[in-house]
Amino acid sequence: MKRLLLSVATLWLLSVLIFAGARMLPGNVGRAMLGPFADARAVEQLNHELGTDRPLLEQYATWIGGFVTGDLGESYAYRAPVAPFLWTALLNSAKLALVAFLMVVPLGLLGGTIAALYRDRAADRILSALGLAATIVPEFVSGIILILIFGVWLRWFPISATAPEGAGLLTQVYHLILPAIPLVLVLFGYIARMARAGMIEALDADYTRTAVLKGLSYPRVIWRHVLRNALLPTISVIATQTVYLIGGLVVIEILFQYQGIGSLIYTAANKKDFPMLQAGILSIGILFTATTLIADLLYALLDPRIRHGGDE
Repeated sequence: MKRLLLSVATLWLLSVLIFAGARMLPGNVGRAMLGPFADARAVEQLNHELGTDRPLLEQYATWIGGFVTGDLGESYAYRAPVAPFLWTALLNSAKLALVAFLMVVPLGLLGGTIAALYRDRAADRILSALGLAATIVPEFVSGIILILIFGVWLRWFPISATAPEGAGLLTQVYHLILPAIPLVLVLFGYIARMARAGMIEALDADYTRTAVLKGLSYPRVIWRHVLRNALLPTISVIATQTVYLIGGLVVIEILFQYQGIGSLIYTAANKKDFPMLQAGILSIGILFTATTLIADLLYALLDPRIRHGGDE
């Protein structure tokens, strides 16, 4: 319950920061919408219609009250409700995130496990070096290289992540593979390092030595005792990186011409579309909070000591 209340307080503070940050963007909403040569009276009239000339506290109360009740407001740029644009963008980003997630989590866990089992040997050093190198390369650099090699020269994959309208599941996945790879490269190192650290700690634990002394086979010890405990420090990393996959895709979505939440937020910021911008960022905050709460529950399920300690 305390964690839930803390999450609600965090989201409220985030809403305040989002609202204040949006109002600090340079420029005038009416001027941004009507253009630099529009008449000043027309700009003033539009600002009045949109309500951007009202006191800030009144604007915030109207926005957050509507958000809580499911009314996300009306987009300044499109003069239409925000909700349909937001849900479509979130769904698109979720598709891309799911493809990347299904690729990076098994690879990260496998890489970390192999590195731990061959600790301080060639395989460990090679995997650690590859993970670090992949992590430090920005997404736009790896994305451009992938587009040039696999999209332009070899033509194995389309350079646009947007599949044709009415395309089937396999076609959609085919269009998302190339933009998912830069995300996999960035996240692989984080997940592999945490999995390696968890595996090493579990391999050196007393319960592992006890299981071996009881005569259990090494593969069985790894599968039933080591992996379960090694996953604990990795869960929180996977949870936070899952939200990054959805909310941190601005560069990838723009580079691969994909209409996701990152692209939506970027466009809204450029157009000073406050309702769209605020709803997009706060939605990502809600996803982050929900994901970390789920990670805590998984933590407790995998380690009863945490669950029992919290009940005392």
